[in-house]
Amino acid sequence: MRRSEKEHVTNPRELGLLADCESCFGLCCVALPFAASADFAVDKAGGQPCHNLRDDFRCSIHAQLRERGFPGCTVFDCFGAGQKVSQVTYEGRSWREEPATARQMYAVFPVMRQLHELLWYLAEALTLEAARPLHDALRAALDETERLTRQGADALEKLDVAAHRGEVNELLLRASELARAGLKGKERRGADLIGARLKGADLRGANLRGAYLIGADLRGADLRQADLIGADLRGADLSGADLTGSVFLTQAQVNAARGDSATRLPGSLSRPAHWTDGGGGAGQRRPAGTGRPAQGASRGKGASGGRAQGRGRGQGGDQGRGTGRRSR
Repeated sequence: MRRSEKEHVTNPRELGLLADCESCFGLCCVALPFAASADFAVDKAGGQPCHNLRDDFRCSIHAQLRERGFPGCTVFDCFGAGQKVSQVTYEGRSWREEPATARQMYAVFPVMRQLHELLWYLAEALTLEAARPLHDALRAALDETERLTRQGADALEKLDVAAHRGEVNELLLRASELARAGLKGKERRGADLIGARLKGADLRGANLRGAYLIGADLRGADLRQADLIGADLRGADLSGADLTGSVFLTQAQVNAARGDSATRLPGSLSRPAHWTDGGGGAGQRRPAGTGRPAQGASRGKGASGGRAQGRGRGQGGDQGRGTGRRSR
């Protein structure tokens, strides 16, 4: 049976899941709070514009973010939520032009980000041949999630996004299990592997959903077909590691880790510019602040390089371990 054109759309760009900072009102630089740490040079409350944000919603230190103490900003990924809120939900009317919209806009942005993150994972799940038995359900979930993103601001602010995440997470878990079937991978879901010595470890097909891998030594590790949804890879050393075919790995997670030219990534992801052949892209073995994030700090599910407070671990599933910030 011939599939409709819509059923074939799994490309993140076509789905609007790639951040377009030029079409955004600097929402990640305003709506989200962050705390002074190895990832951010200063404290900033939610709803307060970063002092580096210019009048045109661009970052005044974009080219020197890491050098100026804001490495967390370079790895945050809104999955295209910023431009969706700015140009679709609010139809191009900024919080500066209409200050009365600011509070609600800031509340809607993290909701939209979670929905867009779910769209990212659902789109990937639809590319997994082993998950074909779930494709109809995954497509329905993707369509419903997309519908939710098109609601008005009032509905988005009131949306029980945690409940929706929980429903989608069940589908993603089943898709992951099908993709990893027969590999007998290790079960390390949510494991505390902070600073773990896993050099050369056989983690093929492992369930690492939501695992804390902050500062872990994963040099030369085999992570093929491993489920990495929500795994916290901040400062993890992936030099020489093989992540081809890994399930639900995002660019933000890769950006938050360290690696080198020998690191093998899925074809959909790019090698970060700060990676070096020495694997020390972050400039330190284990960055400061690599203990557990404080309650309310971002362990959102995707990756992180500097979790700002309130960046939120998504509720109702393992996805959503947010990252610091995408550079602008």
